[in-house]
Amino acid sequence: MSFPSELARQYIDGEWLTGNGAWDIIDINPYNGEKLCSVTVATAAEVDLAYRAAERAQREWAAVGPYERRAVLENAVRLVGERDGEITELIIEELGGTRARAEYEVRAAREFLREAAGQALRPVAGLLPSVADGKENRVYRLPVGVVGVISAFNFPFLVTMKTAAPALALGNAVVVKPHQHAPIAGGGLVARIFEDAGLPPGLLNVVITDSAEIGDSFIQHPVPKVISFTGSDRVGRHVAAVAAGLFKRTILELSGNSALVVLEDADLDHAVQAAVYSRFLFQGQVSMAANRILVDRAVEKEFTERFAAAVAALPAGDPRDPDTRIGPVISAFQAEALTALVDGAIEAGATALVRGRTRGNLVEPTVLTGLPEGSPLLEQEIFGPVALMVPFDGEEDAVRIVNDSPYGLSGAVHTADAERGVRFARRIRGGMFHVNGATVQDDPAVAFGGEKRSGMGRLNGEAAVEAFTTRKWISVQHGRTVFPF
Repeated sequence: MSFPSELARQYIDGEWLTGNGAWDIIDINPYNGEKLCSVTVATAAEVDLAYRAAERAQREWAAVGPYERRAVLENAVRLVGERDGEITELIIEELGGTRARAEYEVRAAREFLREAAGQALRPVAGLLPSVADGKENRVYRLPVGVVGVISAFNFPFLVTMKTAAPALALGNAVVVKPHQHAPIAGGGLVARIFEDAGLPPGLLNVVITDSAEIGDSFIQHPVPKVISFTGSDRVGRHVAAVAAGLFKRTILELSGNSALVVLEDADLDHAVQAAVYSRFLFQGQVSMAANRILVDRAVEKEFTERFAAAVAALPAGDPRDPDTRIGPVISAFQAEALTALVDGAIEAGATALVRGRTRGNLVEPTVLTGLPEGSPLLEQEIFGPVALMVPFDGEEDAVRIVNDSPYGLSGAVHTADAERGVRFARRIRGGMFHVNGATVQDDPAVAFGGEKRSGMGRLNGEAAVEAFTTRKWISVQHGRTVFPF
């Protein structure tokens, strides 16, 4: 496939423009180091142009009928389906994602678009009773106006779509700042899909830039009323602080330190498969990935042997090969950091049941055990193919260990008794927990988000309606009323 370098530009008010910044973002294939394209960064002035264009276009879009908005979203669904092969190849090239992982992202993005199309027709008003005679209370749902979206590199096409699509469907305009490791999949590609789907100019804008160029202007700009950010909790904390000072609403999808728990009555073969998928999907560069694999001591030996054997057998290499399950991590910096992290853990006393090699950006899987309780490694997000095995003694101990984390995004428990699993899940302090499944799950209709340092706010389904609309109360008094003074 010829990489679509024509999308490596700013997209503002329906025009493809060259940025006016003083430097370029170089988009590189993380597997072979090939330069895919370069993008001259946008300046703060161009961020302003994008937001002003969105503000102008949104006024008319909010007045457009919901069926017209739905038609644009349905066109986007169709286009993603028609171009799924091209989009898959682009994701493999830009992100180093394996073919299976890229195909999953495209399928998921299409389903989220389909859900957004339906959201255009959600109820926009309701009537509520009043304590006063003759009064009618009307509550309208109105678009918030303009939404700023800062997306991540790990699932850039999906993350941008699942935020921008419902915002547009509900009558808003959007400005997207994609991650600099995914300027095309998370930015230009999304703009082209909506452009071809018939979205009027100005409603979706893409500014490819970096905080080194624009500072906090993307967040501080007076136009956007909601900032949706996906990324690390460190940056998310800053986004939240800046936005809160300006009374902006934030949707924060942040880091995780998920645990997959194997109780003594679990189906071990199924639990092994779920654990391998949960930890090593996209080389572990997923906020929902199972950093910690918790296993009851009653089945620890058997499970660990099976898990280590399955991990050691994962094919690592060229992500274009359909058989590859482990491709490169996103950058040389990440590869070096992961290697140093594993080396440090082993020097501190951990045992490597599987010790992968590092070859360029290709970091093979590692499985560590024997980390002492309280180890900093057990409390942080490891954004790479490193699994930590943690034994426990009974259910109470497992609950304690899972909750002993500053994060609360996702998790899973495996047990022969599904209702036991539900009771376990209800005791975990986090936004999402799954019984007999993987920690990595997303569903267009179900609220997605975390607790503690894993974020605030929710996306998907009705949660997206809450995120991208505001309520307005209008009362109507029928007949005359008697005022109290």
